[in-house]
Amino acid sequence: MPTLEHNAIVEMFRENPELAPHLLASLLRADVPSHASVKVVESSLDQMSPIEFRADLVLELLDENGRPVFVIVLEMQRDEDEDKKYAWPVYVTVVRARKRCQAVLLVLTTDEKVAAWAAETIDVGLGLTVAQPMVLGPAVVPEVTDPTVAEKETELAILSAVAHGNGPNGLAVVTAALSALWRLDQEHAAAYFQIIYNALREPMQRALEALVMEREVEGKAGVPLFAQLLIDRGELNGELRGRAAEAARAVLTVLRVRGIALPDAAREHILAQKDPERLERWLEKAAVAASIAEVIDDPS
Repeated sequence: MPTLEHNAIVEMFRENPELAPHLLASLLRADVPSHASVKVVESSLDQMSPIEFRADLVLELLDENGRPVFVIVLEMQRDEDEDKKYAWPVYVTVVRARKRCQAVLLVLTTDEKVAAWAAETIDVGLGLTVAQPMVLGPAVVPEVTDPTVAEKETELAILSAVAHGNGPNGLAVVTAALSALWRLDQEHAAAYFQIIYNALREPMQRALEALVMEREVEGKAGVPLFAQLLIDRGELNGELRGRAAEAARAVLTVLRVRGIALPDAAREHILAQKDPERLERWLEKAAVAASIAEVIDDPS
């Protein structure tokens, strides 16, 4: 089922049709034919067949007379799916036959393993006919850390944040993307902000929350509504994490005072628990239990 990340990134290319040929030429060094315009066309690629083949997006590059000179079939791929290796050659050959021009398959992914899988040559038969997808993955997408570049290439900055936000330069990449999002309308900024946030692991999510709150305190360019909601959620999450940590320490204190043996694994289990209600139940049990098994042996 398509996710928010899938839909938002595909929509980004739909709303800016020139983005795909631009990235093909600039990042993948493809010899994209000169053209006057790009338009989004019907993405259903079946041809008198009971099986429907539908790509995520199909873009036509047109000459001055409106004739197609090149077609890009775009697929957003989150996981490996062997069925795609049978469908992708169909996408390219059908659209090539329909439009009577060159066509390529461009696969977008933010996962290095999926990118390597998608880049494999597809043997259509006996090695005589092959299909070669072009893949825009983390190894190809650059780390955009310059806010000036991010503002000029907003979509690339968003892809960079999703692909590299958890890396060594993650905070700089996310900060650059954030500076670009501040200039977008609320609807688009909210969608792109959410896919960036969702792509980050917890330490980077906390860093992003802190960055947004810092901007609010310093009054930098105002704080959009979508970011303010994140601040509120971050403050709530911080409060809940604080309550859980205090409750866990209370359980450990009661167990220590009562002289109940506490293995390292049990200690770590208690400290890792984030549910305040469960910790409260454990605290009540710790006051009367004879062993640690009576405290955390909780089926609920």
